[in-house]
Amino acid sequence: MAAPRAPKGLLHPESPLEEDQKDQALRPRNFQEFLGQRAMKENLSVFIQAARGRKESLDHLFLIGPPGLGKTTLAQVVAHELGSEFKITSAPALDKPKDLAGILTTLSEKTVFFIDEIHRLKPAIEEMLYIAMEDYQMDWIIGAGPSARTIRIPIQPFTLVGATTRAGNVSSPLISRFGITCRFSFYEISDMVAIIERSAGILDIAIEEEAAALLARSARGTPRVVNRLLRRVRDFAQVAGAPSIGPALVEDALGRLEIDSLGLEHYDREILSIIIQRYGGGPVGAETLAISIGESVDTLEDYYEPYLIQAGLLQRTPRGRMVTPFCYEYLKIPQRGEGGLLF
Repeated sequence: MAAPRAPKGLLHPESPLEEDQKDQALRPRNFQEFLGQRAMKENLSVFIQAARGRKESLDHLFLIGPPGLGKTTLAQVVAHELGSEFKITSAPALDKPKDLAGILTTLSEKTVFFIDEIHRLKPAIEEMLYIAMEDYQMDWIIGAGPSARTIRIPIQPFTLVGATTRAGNVSSPLISRFGITCRFSFYEISDMVAIIERSAGILDIAIEEEAAALLARSARGTPRVVNRLLRRVRDFAQVAGAPSIGPALVEDALGRLEIDSLGLEHYDREILSIIIQRYGGGPVGAETLAISIGESVDTLEDYYEPYLIQAGLLQRTPRGRMVTPFCYEYLKIPQRGEGGLLF
């Protein structure tokens, strides 16, 4: 499957390398600094404490959720809490079985091995992972033709952490080999405000409580987005010579960035408007909609739709995408009933 291209706009967390490097300083290092997702953290704390008490590696961990909610960060926190080495790669980087073999054979005991976008693993590599996850061994073929033979190479017990934005694309045999599954949800406003205050302290930015709340409401419940917005608002404050970030400055900055109070930006509103104006509010197929907005289906499904659905503006149906009555109200567009009547 081809990788979804980076979406247009500021808010969608496409994870470019330079942004990841800037975010690194803001990443929590332990559960105390990792804000939000309380139930998940509490359960993981128990599992980690039990594994450390038995002096065993933690069961393999499967992380599910939209981009920017902290899957990579949580994997690093788990490694820190376990006191283990952390190794990271992504599924597209594993092109051939020998790529995975090179990593597995160099893992030290209890290493946390993180694979991002695990739904994009190639079948041959996925099959190699099955034995590695279950038996901590690896099958390798020596020779070719009639003289070829398979040997099993032992590897150190490790914890595989697989992260995906599309759990439905991960095969059942692979999912069944994960002992722990964690599903991320969008963050509450109170958690987002706490994240802003922590990041502002690290970046040495003074921000008022009301301004932090306004920024939190406009960040789509996503920590990566709120940290980006905080840095952009900091730029406006610096150029304006403001000693601190207040509500008026946040409103002005969001207006310039074309971000509204619900966290929607220009391309989110364009998607909703196209469904209403060209397709009568839906239903419209994902491929047709993706062509209409000039994006790939993967980008539409991975980056745009999750929050629009969460915000109650869009719904997926067996026949296609449809906007909700709330969407008409929010965009201030009259809704047409049967016969084309406005109401």
